[in-house]
Amino acid sequence: MNKTRIHIDFETFSSVSLKDCGVYKYTSSPDFEILLCSYLIAGEMFEPDVLDVHGASLPDDLVDLLLDENTTIHAHNAMFERLCLRACGIDIPASRFRCSMAKSAYCGLPLGLGQVANVLQLEQEKDTTGALLIKYFCTPCKPSKVNGGRTRNLPGHDPAKWERFKEYCKQDTAVEY
Repeated sequence: MNKTRIHIDFETFSSVSLKDCGVYKYTSSPDFEILLCSYLIAGEMFEPDVLDVHGASLPDDLVDLLLDENTTIHAHNAMFERLCLRACGIDIPASRFRCSMAKSAYCGLPLGLGQVANVLQLEQEKDTTGALLIKYFCTPCKPSKVNGGRTRNLPGHDPAKWERFKEYCKQDTAVEY
């Protein structure tokens, strides 16, 4: 039977600091959610597709593909994607994941996706504006008069930034692939 290979990347929100607390506490937070999902099915798609899943679930056809035992799931820092899926009730064994960050470490390359792309002089490059977009959409913000006292930036607060964020997520999957 043929194996399907899917490359996937998530952009997420949690009020828990990923840097300070780690991925388990981050994905266990009651307000954790997947905001964007970008994926590419190797051999079937020419470029990644981006799903805006803010406030919704992943589509059933994607979940079915991910749960299919003949699908291997590729990601940079695959443990993050695996635990994000688990937080959404989709528990997939670690043995079905392939991690390009682990492969980079094995080869003595940097761990960051952007650094790996630079060292390998890949045609695809990581979008450098991503850090600002992640800070804007993926972490809580301080309430102020300027932002109307909100503690979180949502897509409707800056639709143009949200569209750039979707392109950033898509580009990450292209680089990993």
